[in-house]
Amino acid sequence: MSFAKLTASTLAIAAVSATAAAARDNVQVAGSSTVLPYASIVAEAFGENFDFPTPVVESGGSSAGLKRFCEGVGENTIDIANASRAIRDSEIETCAANGVTDIVEVRIGYDGIVFASQIDGPAFTAFEPADWFSALAAEIPVDGAMTANPNMTWADVNPDLPDVEIAAFIPGTKHGTREVFEEKVLLQGCEDTGAMQAMMDAGMSEDDAEGACMAVRTDGKSVDIDGDYTETLARIDSNPNGLGVFGLAFYENNTDKLKVATMSGVEPSTDTIASGEYPVSRPLFFYIKKAHVGVIPGLQEYADFFVSDEIAGPSGPLSNYGLVSDPELSATQEKVQNLETMGSSM
Repeated sequence: MSFAKLTASTLAIAAVSATAAAARDNVQVAGSSTVLPYASIVAEAFGENFDFPTPVVESGGSSAGLKRFCEGVGENTIDIANASRAIRDSEIETCAANGVTDIVEVRIGYDGIVFASQIDGPAFTAFEPADWFSALAAEIPVDGAMTANPNMTWADVNPDLPDVEIAAFIPGTKHGTREVFEEKVLLQGCEDTGAMQAMMDAGMSEDDAEGACMAVRTDGKSVDIDGDYTETLARIDSNPNGLGVFGLAFYENNTDKLKVATMSGVEPSTDTIASGEYPVSRPLFFYIKKAHVGVIPGLQEYADFFVSDEIAGPSGPLSNYGLVSDPELSATQEKVQNLETMGSSM
C-alpha cells in the first residue's frame, strides 16, 4: 500500500464527500493508554497530510474505550476503540445489544510490558515472574492454608533484590495491560513458585487457584493506576523505591528518567519482542465501527493510513517509538481495505 495511492484515493473521496454534509467531520478515537502514543502520531500525520481534520484521540484504558465504542451507532459515539488486548465476547455481546454489529478488528503490531524504576534509584535490574507474584499476591499458601502476604521488602521476596519497601504501581483493572500482567507475570510466577499447585493440593479448583494467583494485595504495597502511564511516572518520580509497569514505547521515550529491568534474563527491546524471546509481550489492536465508515469523513482513510507500510511497517515512525511491526501487516491492510468484519471471511 503506497502513500501516493492513499493520497490520491483520499482526494477523490474528499471531492465526493464534500457534497454530503456530515453531522461530525472528525474521527473520534478512545481507549488504550498503550496504543495512545501510536494513535496520536498517526492522527497528527493524518491531519498534516490529508484533507480531513485531525482525528481526536483520547485515552482511558482498553475497557473504557471499548465500553464507549459499544454504546451504539451515531455521531455521539466514538468511531474507533484502541485496545492492548483483544475484545472480549461479553463486549461483543454488549455492542450487538446496542446495535454495533459490524466490527473490524485491526491488529497494528506488538508491544512489550516493562518493569522500570528511577534511573538513579535502587538496583532493580533483573526480575523473574516469581518475584512479582511473591511481592504482590494478596495471599500465599503456607502449610496448606492461605495466609496474608508477609513480604514487606523486595529482599523478603528474593535476597538478590534491593532491601527496600515494596512500592509497585501497576495498571488498574480497566487497562488491557493489567490483564497481560496478571496472566504472563503473576499467574506465571504463581506456577513457578509452586504456589498454584499448593493451592490445588489444599482443595482449590484450578479456576479458583488461578484467581487467587492473580489477586493483588490491597495493603498499599501495590497501587492500581487508573490513569495513563504519565501518572505512573509521576508516582515513581515521587517515590525513589517505586517500580512501575509500562509499555515499552513509553519507557523508550523516558530513558532519561527510568531504567528497565530484565525479565527471565531477557532485556525488553523491539528485537527481543519480535523474536518472541522477551516473555511479557502482547498484540495491540484498534476496532472500527463499520457503520460509521462513509458517514464520518476520513474514517476509512485514517484506518488505511494507520496500517500502511509507511506508518506501521518496520521502517515506519511507529517502530521508532517501540511498536514491533506485525509480520502479517499486508493481510491486515487487505482486511481494512475490505472492511472485513469479525466473524466474516470478507
